[in-house]
Amino acid sequence: MSAHSRETQIPIGPLISAIGGILLIVSLGLDWYGPFSAFTAFEVWDLVLVVLGLLTLAGLAIALGLLNTPLRAGTGLAVGAAALLIVLTQLINHPPAGLNRDEGTGLWLGLGGAALMLLGAVLATARIAISVEPRGRGATVTTGGSPTPPPDEEPTIRAETPPRP
Repeated sequence: MSAHSRETQIPIGPLISAIGGILLIVSLGLDWYGPFSAFTAFEVWDLVLVVLGLLTLAGLAIALGLLNTPLRAGTGLAVGAAALLIVLTQLINHPPAGLNRDEGTGLWLGLGGAALMLLGAVLATARIAISVEPRGRGATVTTGGSPTPPPDEEPTIRAETPPRP
């Protein structure tokens, strides 16, 4: 790595968890039970889910070094598990506004978002990251493979006949 380049690592777990948190927050405004959104069907769980979704975004900001507030180990797992548990309970046991109504798109999107939050928290414990190195225009990318000869140079092939006995 040269002195002018700067490598950035993007942690996969917190990134996936934050995507799930955004999906969960967006899903709360969509139809969960017929024409009712989570904001109209729930009394408190909608606000709890918003806070849990925002905590995943804060976790990504901390992992990227944008916030200097440390989180306790296992906080992401607790947040993801709580979100998934809340959404699953609302899928199994509808609130009074959702009785005798079909599940809407928002509920399924919220379930997927909560599952991504938990998956991201599990992946965060493995500390997997993507390394990104910004390059200028015209920069060449090298890989770990063997170098190939330049196009104007062709490899020389020699044919030798073995001596006769």
